[in-house]
Amino acid sequence: MEAYLSLFFISFLAATLLPAYSEVVFAGLLAAGYDPLPLWAWATAGNTLGAAVNWVLGRYLLHFQDRRWFPFRAANLGRAQRWFQRYGVWSLLMAWAPVGGDALTFIAGFMRVRFDVFFLLTGIGKGVRYAILLGLMNWIDGLLPLVG
Repeated sequence: MEAYLSLFFISFLAATLLPAYSEVVFAGLLAAGYDPLPLWAWATAGNTLGAAVNWVLGRYLLHFQDRRWFPFRAANLGRAQRWFQRYGVWSLLMAWAPVGGDALTFIAGFMRVRFDVFFLLTGIGKGVRYAILLGLMNWIDGLLPLVG
């Protein structure tokens, strides 16, 4: 159970503004023989809840953007906001992206996207990302006997 909770925690952190790489832990636990479905569920849940932290920050803390400690640069915010305005709430399906994904979840809060819509679309996107990672790991595992 500790491994699943660790994956949840690192996935949560990876979706917030803190630097963390949940894919490495996910792949390591999968390679160690942990059950893929719970790994997928814990990683998706942690990453989605971490993104919800960004939504809350965007919703309530944007008026601090002129402070030095504020986590996003104006250029990154502007890029994410343009992306969001162009594609609307559907852009939240891309919240898993390593570049701009965190900013999108922050912008969703700033743009006052309903939390239930935000949570559903973000969760779907993040779940698909971990499913693709799971598929890639299984594919690579299938190739290994051919190499050796």
